[in-house]
Amino acid sequence: MTLYMWVLFIIIIFQRLIELVIARRNEKWMKERGAIEREADHYKWFIIIHVLFFIFILTETFWRDNSTLPLNYTLLIFFILTQLGRVWCIASLGKFWNTKIIILPGEQLVSKGPYKYVKHPNYIIVGLELFIIPLLFGAIITAVIFPLLHILLLTVRIPAEERALNDVLSNSKREETGD
Repeated sequence: MTLYMWVLFIIIIFQRLIELVIARRNEKWMKERGAIEREADHYKWFIIIHVLFFIFILTETFWRDNSTLPLNYTLLIFFILTQLGRVWCIASLGKFWNTKIIILPGEQLVSKGPYKYVKHPNYIIVGLELFIIPLLFGAIITAVIFPLLHILLLTVRIPAEERALNDVLSNSKREETGD
């Protein structure tokens, strides 16, 4: 691996660790206010897939001996744009952003930032990252496999989120009307 690859890899890992700290802090804040975690059974698969993602990038990069691969500036720009989108999603949700399905009853859905335009913008960004990041490392097989695994996981995750949100919203409306 080239120096830029190592630097980029470390930056991405560090960023993900910071996000997990933010998610844990937000989870604690929400649960202190009565939030409920819902449909957690599939969460372990997100962890497994994302850990394997980084292992596959390293493995494929060494296997292909990409030590002379030049930095693709177009891919780097797309990567930076996805990171700006990721930050926009996290900032828009604020204390409600999490990697788990955690619902705080009585709160309204966030409809600002990218959530004003798209229902699940973070999942779109993650899908793009799972394609772009491996390509920056010349890991073509990883760039094909992991976006597909992401889509497969989303067939479980998005309906689970929708059920959780609909339950909370319908309960809130019943409480407002006294039903």
